[in-house]
Amino acid sequence: MKAALDEVGLWLEPAPSSAPNGPGLILFDRTTEGLRESVRRYGDCGCERILAVHVGPTPVKVVENWQLLGAGASDVLEWSDGTETAEVIRARVEQWREIDAIVETPLVRDHLVGRSRAWMSVLRQVVELACFSQTSVLITGATGTGKELVARLIHTIDRRPDKTGLIVLDCSTISPELSGSEFFGHERGAFTSAVSAREGAFALADRGTLFLDEVGELPLRLQAELLRVVQEGTYKKLGGSTWQKTDFRLVCATNRDLQGQLDSGALRRDFYYRIASARIHLPELDKRREDILPLARHFLLEGRPDRKTSALDPALRDYLLTREYPGNVRDLRQLVLQIGLRHVGPGPCTMGSVPEDQRPDPGKLPTLGRDGRFETSIRAALAQGAGLKQIKETAADAAVRIALADEKGDVRRVARRLGVTDRAIQLRRRGWEERAKSSH
Repeated sequence: MKAALDEVGLWLEPAPSSAPNGPGLILFDRTTEGLRESVRRYGDCGCERILAVHVGPTPVKVVENWQLLGAGASDVLEWSDGTETAEVIRARVEQWREIDAIVETPLVRDHLVGRSRAWMSVLRQVVELACFSQTSVLITGATGTGKELVARLIHTIDRRPDKTGLIVLDCSTISPELSGSEFFGHERGAFTSAVSAREGAFALADRGTLFLDEVGELPLRLQAELLRVVQEGTYKKLGGSTWQKTDFRLVCATNRDLQGQLDSGALRRDFYYRIASARIHLPELDKRREDILPLARHFLLEGRPDRKTSALDPALRDYLLTREYPGNVRDLRQLVLQIGLRHVGPGPCTMGSVPEDQRPDPGKLPTLGRDGRFETSIRAALAQGAGLKQIKETAADAAVRIALADEKGDVRRVARRLGVTDRAIQLRRRGWEERAKSSH
């Protein structure tokens, strides 16, 4: 296997005891909990690329492949013909490296902040679609999850050499009377108020990107007309007789339930499948809570560029981590900007900077026993056959991992925060390393 990989230009190095950076290869002959722990550890719970390659005589069960993907593996392969499999691995690794290099650029990192597994998956999908395809993209997600930011990023990193501009249309604000002119443009005299000719979105987006925000608001008539333009690349201005050509990338976004609109007939199926050639779903902030503190620090710097402080005291961090965000990232941003405005002095932001109308009722603060999300996770673990000992260990591991990430690996601060000794944290980390080694 090593010779086959050498031949295609991939040189293997043993993984270091500390968490490695960059794509990695895990070879296995059977799936065990130790193997899944290795994938979680070396893959940093999905943030690093790990390719799991089965080399044993016994075929891997389909459910075991899904378990490895769930643990954070980027893909699972079966080693068969040496040269062919090595070429497949090389192709995967090369594209992953290229995608991850773009994800790590300031262009992406400074505008779409976050390192959680859910968000890293979104960023990689965005880069892959933008740089390696020209397909139409549908971005879905609740209000405030960042759909327009993602659309702008797709246009920015699109690799078309002759690319022009990004044209943005909010479908919820287009009046039915003027919708035809907005999209197609019009000739002078096409209607009463058309005192001069005007270019529409189709002409302005030629060789660029047309972004339709809230696409679920488009009436059926416009859906049919837009579908025809996207398929044929031609259109006529209102009041015109000449066919015009246009070639643009279509990116759409919506917070609506498009499946429900399909079922009710409010959305044409042919239109839906054309705009949804590729789909990106942006998770709600509740699904990426590891990103709350990095986002908060980013917004503090955004709102206080002259003071250059992004520190949060422990009580304020806990408040931000346990608060609900109905408006998602936008909701968090507005709150943090208010905190930044109220904060005085060079030290970290404290609880007193939280606006009065945003402060929780002390009697309704979330507790471990009453947290619905925590109970849901326990129910899921019980349904999968986990015992009390395994649940306790898994919860403890998760708490230590999260605290280590929050405190940037500072064992002393993690121990103080969790109410244990430094040695307890060190022993748990050593246990992770030993379980990972025993799986090979």
